[in-house]
Amino acid sequence: MLLSGKVAVITGGAGDLGNAMALHLAQEGAAVSLWDIKSEAEAAPQIDRVKSATLNVQYQQVDIRDRVAVDAAFNAVMEQFGSLDIVCANAGIVEAAPFLEITPESWTRHIEINLTGSFHVGQQAARLMVRQGKGGRIIFTSTWVSAIPWPEITAYTASKGGLNMLMKQMARELAPHKILVNAIAPGIVKAGLAGRQLVEEPQYAARVAKVIPLGEPGTPEEIARAVVYLAGPHTAYMTGSILTLDGGCSLFQFDS
Repeated sequence: MLLSGKVAVITGGAGDLGNAMALHLAQEGAAVSLWDIKSEAEAAPQIDRVKSATLNVQYQQVDIRDRVAVDAAFNAVMEQFGSLDIVCANAGIVEAAPFLEITPESWTRHIEINLTGSFHVGQQAARLMVRQGKGGRIIFTSTWVSAIPWPEITAYTASKGGLNMLMKQMARELAPHKILVNAIAPGIVKAGLAGRQLVEEPQYAARVAKVIPLGEPGTPEEIARAVVYLAGPHTAYMTGSILTLDGGCSLFQFDS
């Protein structure tokens, strides 16, 4: 029970990746607050899944683009659990489109959710952690394509590139407060955002078949275990880092 007594917030907690994170954190002893854009009724199966590991579960319907809602949700966490130790800023979107066809509305959605929403969550979490005076962990969900161009997801990759620098800036400035800020960078995962693309976008699936040296997409469980690693005692000297779990995608496998 690496995280016994800790309190964790997971945004996007009703999605495939976020729910796996919440479950694994709970299995290691953490109390968890799941945040998602879904209503509590819509998220009931995901909530019940986490409750199979712990009864210390809170669910809040939160749009992370809304700073007032984010601040109120953190207040509710403090009221119920009394502290805040781990925050997984995981909520995000991806909408595929060739660069010439990206709409201003789609571009804005990516920036508002993937970058500005993560800023709202990260800043308020850091303020609470500073006030508590006992440090903490903030973990962002980035992506292997945050620094590598990938066709038809420019708005997504640009927003995640910005997220990486947000993480590094926070890590630098929050280090004196013993708040460690890192990111995970999943590769192509057969769940969540990429999982939907694998099913709905044949051109994406065709590219994927060629680019993973280990041969298979990753799983939410593999990503969740990395989150537990970043949240736990083994990474007490790690901040400002991006932990990549991409099956070797970023090694640039080419057709022979």
